Amino acid sequence: MKGDLAENLRKFGVQVTAQRLAVLRAVVESPHSTADQVADAVRAKIGAISKQSVYDALKLMVDNGLIRRIQPAGSPALFETRVGDNHHHIICRQCGMTADVDCAVGEKPCLSAANQSGFQIDEAEVIFWGTCPDCLTEQASPNHRHENS
Repeated sequence: MKGDLAENLRKFGVQVTAQRLAVLRAVVESPHSTADQVADAVRAKIGAISKQSVYDALKLMVDNGLIRRIQPAGSPALFETRVGDNHHHIICRQCGMTADVDCAVGEKPCLSAANQSGFQIDEAEVIFWGTCPDCLTEQASPNHRHENS
């Protein structure tokens, strides 16, 4: 997200408040954060804010297209500011680290369904699962002990 955060809120039709600025800043500074992580970051910057206020601000920003919400299977929703380009994600099965993966082909939805069942498809959401480099390095370490050992 480029430029002034308050201007970005206005551009997307979201009224500027200190709480909303803090929520947006937290998502900008730490993409792929959960709502609880955003709430913790906001509290560290501005003090008290209710979890409900954070959830409301995140929902408002998602509804207005300012941020994107993804929800990997078995995980809490994650929030990011990279919107509109239909990119995908890769998630480490061990530590949960999440990274962006650009579409492999063309523009959105960048994948074609074999049978669209009458739908007009405008987005394809793919999540790749694997093991991140840090977890692979830790596994290769001679001091690494498997949890079931």
